[in-house]
Amino acid sequence: MALKRLFGSRATRSFTVLSVVLEAKRAIDRGHRTRAIALLVVAVVAWKWALVGMAAHGVVKLLRAGR
Repeated sequence: MALKRLFGSRATRSFTVLSVVLEAKRAIDRGHRTRAIALLVVAVVAWKWALVGMAAHGVVKLLRAGR
């Protein structure tokens, strides 16, 4: 129950959405428009489900580390 409260809090959702939007901006700056659009869609979904945004952020970090 405590994790549900933590992931559902407004602060956590806001931080997650901000983090994903910043990743989208970085993708736009680097010329990856498709990735940026996908991340913006994830940001919208992350407002409702913060865990989705956190998972997407982790995947982006892994993809960036692999290059």
